[in-house]
Amino acid sequence: MALRRMTLRDFVIVQKLVLDLRSGFTVLTGETGAGKSILIDALQLALGARADAGVVREGCGKTDICAEFDCPAHARSWLEEAGFDTDDGLLLRRTVDTQGKSRAWINGTPATASQLRALGEMLLDIHGQHAWQSLTRPESVRGLLDAFAGVNTRETTSRWAQWRADLKALQQARVAQSTLQQERERLQWQISEVDKLAPGDLEWEELDTQHKRLSHAQALLDGAHGALQALQEDEADAVSALTRAHALLHTQEHIEPEFANLADILASSLAQVTDVVHSLHTYLRHADIDPQRLIELDERMSQWMGLARRYKRPPAELPALLKGWKTAMRQLDAATDLDRLQANESASAKAYQAAARALSLARAKAAPKLSASITQAMQGLGMEGGKFEVSVTKASEPSSDGIDDVVFLVAGHPGITPRPVGKVASGGELSRISLAIAVTTSELGAAPTLIFDEVDSGVGGAVAETVGRLMQQLGRDRQVLAVTHLPQVAACAHHHLKVVKNKSAGGTTSTVLIVQQDERVAEIARMLGGERATETTLAHAREMLGGAAPMSAMAPPAPLNSATFVRKR
Repeated sequence: MALRRMTLRDFVIVQKLVLDLRSGFTVLTGETGAGKSILIDALQLALGARADAGVVREGCGKTDICAEFDCPAHARSWLEEAGFDTDDGLLLRRTVDTQGKSRAWINGTPATASQLRALGEMLLDIHGQHAWQSLTRPESVRGLLDAFAGVNTRETTSRWAQWRADLKALQQARVAQSTLQQERERLQWQISEVDKLAPGDLEWEELDTQHKRLSHAQALLDGAHGALQALQEDEADAVSALTRAHALLHTQEHIEPEFANLADILASSLAQVTDVVHSLHTYLRHADIDPQRLIELDERMSQWMGLARRYKRPPAELPALLKGWKTAMRQLDAATDLDRLQANESASAKAYQAAARALSLARAKAAPKLSASITQAMQGLGMEGGKFEVSVTKASEPSSDGIDDVVFLVAGHPGITPRPVGKVASGGELSRISLAIAVTTSELGAAPTLIFDEVDSGVGGAVAETVGRLMQQLGRDRQVLAVTHLPQVAACAHHHLKVVKNKSAGGTTSTVLIVQQDERVAEIARMLGGERATETTLAHAREMLGGAAPMSAMAPPAPLNSATFVRKR
């Protein structure tokens, strides 16, 4: 069991739908235009298909779709890694409003459409009525063979991308070799010139500070001497004046308490002035006018200024400019290292070829098996003696998909050489081949639910009965849902749902009914002979159901909820 229940609200012409489903083969029938494929469309939307405001029922604000599945074991690890609950059940929900804005949930936790799609691939496979069109597309043919072979093409694709990148780098280096060499020579000359200066990171700031100090040395000495005299050496120097003032206040503070605070302030000022005097004496002892050092600084700064003017940069930026050149030089050395680039290209080419050969071997091994399986399926689809062949040949050029050209060849009759499908098969044959492929490949997948949406178009008679029995056989191990117009297919189903369209003054409604026993006989008869059943068509319907009954013996169907679609006039 896989898909348990579908719930739709305000979806296209569906007002409200609650549909319980069971394991086995379930068929959905009804008149053309009744809304059979709407269920498939809704399920695809719940599993991440592109949202469109057109799915919202006219006059409503949004559509709401829920799909409840049994959670397969192989999906649990994905749910855990993605941070979703891993209960026994799996509930997917999606809403779309009239602006086309979509919201999605997985087990009640918000999710993205891409997460729904990733999960949907683990839950079901959908085979549509136009699946035959992919038989002529190389990428689809190659992908089908790879899926059958169980191979992963990601490594080959990754190796291809690396090889192309390395090859491009090598080719660009060869083309630009002359230009790069000129650029390298220019950089090398500039680096050697600035390297002679060997500018330090903070050297310019230090040079500027020292130069300013030495160029104004005499003025600095004069200023220091003058300040020292004013503070200590003159007759009315500041230290003496402060000392006298402090003494006068201190001797009278026992009479006037306020003098104590003032005396303290003067004492603090006197201490600071004394410190300044001490610092000035120290400065004068060490200060010296050094003309030679000033000359050296002038020469050094002149070198800095000359290079700065030449390269139109502030002197302080020369160290960073030199580092940038050296970095560019290393990059150019790498870009012009043809030996290294050639080695990289050769290594990545070998890695790609190894991955591509391994992929090619897997394809070559799987191709005969896929050919035999599809050929066998064709025999019961009105193509007795026909042959299907998967051709794997060496491609003219390698690509991200490998080194193979994969083509489907078919011979519809014995004794005919197989030729490409699109050139020799008619529309009906293409549909039957597509159905044979769908049945063959669906048996290999891990998805517990298979959906066939009118894949039996273009077939009839005994072939249609074979199609029904194939689906019935698949339904023994997996859940199969099929939308069909063929009574032969419908007769083989374990469960039968019918979409009935009714017209009334209030509008046109479509109702999903579970048909059993006489109701099912009547529906099969309608599919055989039109709206009015005759004794002949009823008898034929009973015969068809009786013939399919032994293979469809299963537990009686559980009650299913009928549902109503509403289309407003």
